[in-house]
Amino acid sequence: MAFTKKTVRDADVEGKRVLMRVDFNVPLKDGVVTDDTRVRAAIPTIKYLKEHNAKIILMSHLGRPDGTGFQPELSLRPAAEKLAELTGFDVKFVEDTYGEKAKEAVDALQPGDILVLENVRFDKREKKNDPEIAKTLASYGDIFVLDAFGTAHRAQGSVVGPAAYLPAYAGFLLEKEVDTLTSIFADPERPFVAIVGGSKVSSKIGVLDHLIDSADTLIIGGGMAYTFFMAKGYTVGTSLKEEDWVERAGEMLKKAEAKGVKILLPVDNVVADHFGEDAKGEVVESDKIPDDRMGMDIGPKTRELYAEAIKGAKTVFWNGPMGVFEFDNFAHGTEAVCRAVADADCTSIIGGGDSVAAVNKFGLADKMSWISTGGGASMELVEGKALPGVEALLDA
Repeated sequence: MAFTKKTVRDADVEGKRVLMRVDFNVPLKDGVVTDDTRVRAAIPTIKYLKEHNAKIILMSHLGRPDGTGFQPELSLRPAAEKLAELTGFDVKFVEDTYGEKAKEAVDALQPGDILVLENVRFDKREKKNDPEIAKTLASYGDIFVLDAFGTAHRAQGSVVGPAAYLPAYAGFLLEKEVDTLTSIFADPERPFVAIVGGSKVSSKIGVLDHLIDSADTLIIGGGMAYTFFMAKGYTVGTSLKEEDWVERAGEMLKKAEAKGVKILLPVDNVVADHFGEDAKGEVVESDKIPDDRMGMDIGPKTRELYAEAIKGAKTVFWNGPMGVFEFDNFAHGTEAVCRAVADADCTSIIGGGDSVAAVNKFGLADKMSWISTGGGASMELVEGKALPGVEALLDA
């Protein structure tokens, strides 16, 4: 399924002011970017615009400011510096977004210049998609380019707002993300194995439903597995569970059986007496979890079972860890799945969020076919939902 919106290739950007929404929502420690994946992802579009002599104005959010003004620890300056370091380009930065200083910095741009505005969320009107915010941002540009896939599911001022006032196009990252995540469901090479983990069934119900309609095998891990165990009549001790979703989980198991889709649940689990990095794990079978223990990871038999299922796949979609992988004691299941996907002769798509963190933690990013930069946006696209940011762009 090809991308249906106009891209930056369709725009005449020569000498024009191009207002571009990027996703520079990067992790910082002591004012230094600790993971530059999202900055790197925006570089192809930025390079294209620079080569075509555009005046480039970049904007993004970072973190969750309170929206009442400048917060130094959430400034985009480190991201601007990282962009300069990665590209070798001269990258200007202005400690302003909607005011006179920002306007002056934009007016001073020459063709090929790059300017990064300060964090768009320092003003709470951004998240409300206030038309005044959108108008101010649009006044900086002649053309709007959206390349922030990670926020394309949010109808916010800098994401959809400028498209109401300027010709709006997709950047290369957005195009590739949408193409990749939609094509995997339109016509996957089979067997298609989907792996879904994470804590809650409720947060991924649409994704699970959609995968039962399209995958050959659905592997389930993480906290959500315990809600499925309850649907099978197992007791789960003090494990994370959603009692309101037990019936719905049972319906999904029946739907999969009726459609001939294999659902794999853990056959054994690593359990502990409390949630903590210092917790000692013990392996128990899935129908024998003690009342005073909580599930923290999939067990060794399950790791083998899942790795075997992944080994034969031609297409793999993975979203969500198999356990509390932030704690090294309980990261073995997630690592085993990660390595199995990396070793399989398949097209592998990592659907954002914690799965990306896991792939990076285990040093296997270069073994994956596509790593999505969007968490919530990836999931909404997988569910078949329209993304507001994409919908606001010009049709091809």
